[in-house]
Amino acid sequence: MKRKLAFIFFTVFWTVQTWSQCAMCRAVLESGDDQAAAEGINDGIIFLMAIPYILVAVFGFILYKKFNKSSKTKNTSEAL
Repeated sequence: MKRKLAFIFFTVFWTVQTWSQCAMCRAVLESGDDQAAAEGINDGIIFLMAIPYILVAVFGFILYKKFNKSSKTKNTSEAL
């Protein structure tokens, strides 16, 4: 349990520093006066980056539940 909490803790704080842009986007947006456009581009980058990770996490969770459920049912049938 402690290992899972440590993993979640470090994952959350590691991803906090991902609010960045590529060098070209940053140079173009910093030279302009419109900070709202820079924030919009940054949010778009984060959104596009997050979707694949969310899909992989959901897929992994489904596989975990599937295989964990099958091992529990085997253990209960052996006990009877």
